[in-house]
This record gives sequence, C-alpha cells and structure tokens, in this order.
Amino acid sequence: MFSAVAALPGELPDGSVEKFTVLLEELEKWNRKVNLTAIRQIDEMITGHIVDSLVARPFLQGGTVLDVGTGPGFPGLPLAIAEPERHFTLLDSNNKKIMFAQHAAGLLGLHNVSVAKARGEDYAPGHGFDTVIARALAAVPRLVEIAGHHVREDGVFVALKGRYPAEELEQAVELDLPWSHAVTELEVPGLEKGSRHAVLLKRKI
Repeated sequence: MFSAVAALPGELPDGSVEKFTVLLEELEKWNRKVNLTAIRQIDEMITGHIVDSLVARPFLQGGTVLDVGTGPGFPGLPLAIAEPERHFTLLDSNNKKIMFAQHAAGLLGLHNVSVAKARGEDYAPGHGFDTVIARALAAVPRLVEIAGHHVREDGVFVALKGRYPAEELEQAVELDLPWSHAVTELEVPGLEKGSRHAVLLKRKI
C-alpha cells in the first residue's frame, strides 16, 4: 500500500509507515463526521497527503519548521514523522482542522510538533523559523505577505504548488518583491509528471 512512499529518496525512521497508517485511518474516521479533506479514500490519501507532503523533505533546512495553512496537518505531520530531529509548528485558523492536527500529533506521540490556531498574518511566536512551508495556500505574492515575516534572515520559504506557477512568479517580479525564487519540478509517484512544483523563496541580499 505504501510502495509510493518507499520509492521516495531518503531513509525513514523505524515505525514511520505504521504512523502514516494510523494518521490516515484517523483522518478517514474524522472525515466521516467532519469535512477535513476532499480526498476520501485511504489509497488516494497516501498519494495526495503522505507522498505529496514527503516530496518537500529535501528542501527543509535548519531545526525549526513552520507549516502555514496546514489544514488537518499536511505537509507538517508526515514531515514530522520523517524528520524527528526537527521541530514543526502547524498553523491554521480553521478550528476543526487544527483540532484534528493536534489530536493526531498526540495520538502518534510526535513530541516534535506544536499546533497553533491563528492566521499567518496574526501569529506572533516571537521568533523566526529556518523553514516556512505552505502547500497550495495562496499565490506567491500573497504568501510572502501572509508569512514571509516568519522566515529567518537566512531561512527558506517553500511554497508547494501544482503546475508551474508562471503567472504568480511574473507578479512577484513585477511587484519587485525582496525575494529571489527558484522552482523545482517534483516527482510524485502516482501523480502526473509536471503536476507538482516547489518554489523556493529566499530573501535577496
């Protein structure tokens, strides 16, 4: 069932697949009562939530990661399972989704996860993060507005996108944002080639 996960580069800690299984079973159970995700079937969740989160793993840097607009915990929870040495803060303003993320982190014993209910603009942790990550949250210029201030001076903002976001990047250039960008096409086993990209944003020096 998790063959697509095994196809990804990088070793996973012992027990990771069992934790992914529990996470998805719990998500499927909650989804029957509360609408957390449009993906309903567990086999589709493996591709759409677990694998689609783990492909961001090579872009993480430093010890602290902020997942902005995490929803019910993606990509933050799968990444926290895969990267136990890093600390992940999951941020979302949707109460029912952030409640699930908190429940799941506790159930899985993820001591490297904190959960916060707030909008990215209003969140005030008192420090920056080495990596800020967001999956399909907003266009690049809006993302920077929402959460760019949470990225440490030498940190990275990882924006996970679908198809190549040409229009968004043109807007960013036109607005002369103080961020440089590089785009990497992601290979997600089970998804069509060219359907996923990561935009890596760093402050211009």
